Amino acid sequence: MLTRLLLTLLGKAGTCDRRPDSGGVTVSLRRRPLLDATCIPTLGRSAAVLVISGSVGAGHDGAASELATRLRAQGVDVDVHDYLAALPWPCRYVLRDGYTFSVGRAPAVFEWLFASIEDSRLVLACTLAFCRLGNRRVHRWATAKPYGLVVSTYPLASQTLGTLRRRGALTSQVATYLTDPAVHRTWVHPAVDHHLTVTGAAADQGQAGYGIPMRPAGPLVPDRFSRGISPERRSALRHELGLRPDQQVALLVTGSLGLGDAEHSACGVLDAGLVPLVLCGRNEALRARLTRIPGVVALGWRDDVHELMHTVDVLVHNAGGLTFTEALVAGLPTVSYRCIPGHGRANAAAIEDAGLGPWARSAEQFTTALREQAAKRRILSTQPDPSLLILSLLDGTATDPATASPLDVPPVPTEQFGAGRSNRGPAGGLEVALAPLDLPGQWQAPGVRRS
Repeated sequence: MLTRLLLTLLGKAGTCDRRPDSGGVTVSLRRRPLLDATCIPTLGRSAAVLVISGSVGAGHDGAASELATRLRAQGVDVDVHDYLAALPWPCRYVLRDGYTFSVGRAPAVFEWLFASIEDSRLVLACTLAFCRLGNRRVHRWATAKPYGLVVSTYPLASQTLGTLRRRGALTSQVATYLTDPAVHRTWVHPAVDHHLTVTGAAADQGQAGYGIPMRPAGPLVPDRFSRGISPERRSALRHELGLRPDQQVALLVTGSLGLGDAEHSACGVLDAGLVPLVLCGRNEALRARLTRIPGVVALGWRDDVHELMHTVDVLVHNAGGLTFTEALVAGLPTVSYRCIPGHGRANAAAIEDAGLGPWARSAEQFTTALREQAAKRRILSTQPDPSLLILSLLDGTATDPATASPLDVPPVPTEQFGAGRSNRGPAGGLEVALAPLDLPGQWQAPGVRRS
């Protein structure tokens, strides 16, 4: 059971793999620029891009699909692969189905594993062994064409690509696009050329905590989330859902798998005087339970989430990365509550520390935060486009972040993307003791605050 839960956790995270030729060696991560202008080839806009995602939840696939859509619109040849297809079928089963089981039935164990992967040599050894299972097929994908860039939106894929890159088996540049607001050790690999984040706060946190330069690239969600809807459409949608025009409504999102304690959260929304509109994803059992609670509007899988976000007053989420990013683009105030273990709680802490939304840790805090956020005026702002940065990497026009401005794409207001207060501890490089078994050894980053 412990092995199954460990492999499940690894579906949401990977780790760093380093292979010294002999003995141990100490490496300073801060000395390796993220974008080394001396080694970036000059590539034409016709160069191909490979995007590797992971079909665990919807966040990684959503970011990969949106990036592919934007790059294809610019005439770039893009291929997309699912990292799980590179693994043996038992591993695919564990990652897809075991994640729901562990988060829902064994949250304390999942939280422990998520924290332990930062410093446990045993957990890291299992992670590295798991990542190596995908080496052969990922290498086949990455060398099928003369790709100018390989982009990963999934931590395990990033670790496998980083391993291939460091060993010299992969000559294409590799970029990791972090879909989570919080930077966990599992997202970081020193052989990956570029680490891209959604917000400036995440980039600051990652560089302060791990000593690897990171660059805020912007959100990868469809443009429709930023467009808004007409008053007529808003009224019609509220009427369809049985909501009065004068009611304050909180949208509760449980992710594609319907995770988290949605029933408790919905009752908390009712106690605060708002109407809970709950998206249950594909979890029909959850929807049936919520439907029995008077005053709760429970919905299944929807394709009009962008319209719903412009119909409600506040978002309540369990700190999933995709949901937060969609709300950020829509300008919708958010509250993190009853967050799922591991990455959910880490994301909530990072969002709060960046000033992008409170994390309510009790029913009393939730009532206060919900009312305050629902009373705020929606703020829409222009967000940077990650595909522009990807194109600059292909063209060889990207600059080293040590000398570049924070964004090489259109700027956004700091109150939206935030300068970000790092919760990773003092800035500076991390000394990594590499042991003969490819283990990061004493690489100990200050952990993300989770409580």
